[in-house]
Amino acid sequence: MTYGVRNGVAHIRFTRPEGANAVNPAFSADLRAVMVAIEFDAAVKAVSVTAEGKVFCAGGDLKLFYEAGPNVPSLASDMLVDYHGAIYKMNSIPKPFVAGVRGAAGGAGLSLMSAFDLVVSGESAKYTMAYTRAGVTPDGTSSYFVARHIGLRRMLDLTLTNRVLSAVEAESWGLVNRVVPDDDVDQATADLAQQLADGPAWATGHAKSVVYHGYEHALQAAGEYEGAVIAQAMCGHDGQEGIAAFAEKRKPNFTGQ
Repeated sequence: MTYGVRNGVAHIRFTRPEGANAVNPAFSADLRAVMVAIEFDAAVKAVSVTAEGKVFCAGGDLKLFYEAGPNVPSLASDMLVDYHGAIYKMNSIPKPFVAGVRGAAGGAGLSLMSAFDLVVSGESAKYTMAYTRAGVTPDGTSSYFVARHIGLRRMLDLTLTNRVLSAVEAESWGLVNRVVPDDDVDQATADLAQQLADGPAWATGHAKSVVYHGYEHALQAAGEYEGAVIAQAMCGHDGQEGIAAFAEKRKPNFTGQ
């Protein structure tokens, strides 16, 4: 896995194509470490995540699990501390995360993909849960995110039957946001993250937080949180600049603050 920051965008790249970028303890620890770096790096305004090879992420490393023999439950449990911890971080950080998927996302890879705020899909990409095919149950927070994106009935269909979705189906179901030619995935993902980083980044990141908070809370709690955050936004440069630009009928000059 590689990580670098350019022009306000953190670029994460999965770099084990020979292993289909499968999830193992090293991958999970690296992902969590990267999330911690993003959380505390004020230079990062948005995040782009792509992968080398033909598969975005094939899910858990079943070969490694097989080799672990009777120790596989403890290996998996320990690994999920980092893997789930990375996803918890990604969801709570007030910065938008964009995934670019080429080839396929399956199992824990689909779970990870579903936790991103926005997803760009290659036109030939395939999506499947695949857990019960291997005699196991979902992880990677898919029970939280996938069901919210596509609905409980469709979540059960994917989980119990291991149905494979095409990119077009995934978009129509709400699992991905947009579909582009396969060769354009990496650039389209980076461009979308850059667009978000170049805008009113504080407002964009905290708008993400408002949406997730509102989805999880009752009406009054959601409204109170909205009120507190928008008041805070109006204290910042971009809030004041955006309002002024609208009133003065000009393009705003956002600084991300």
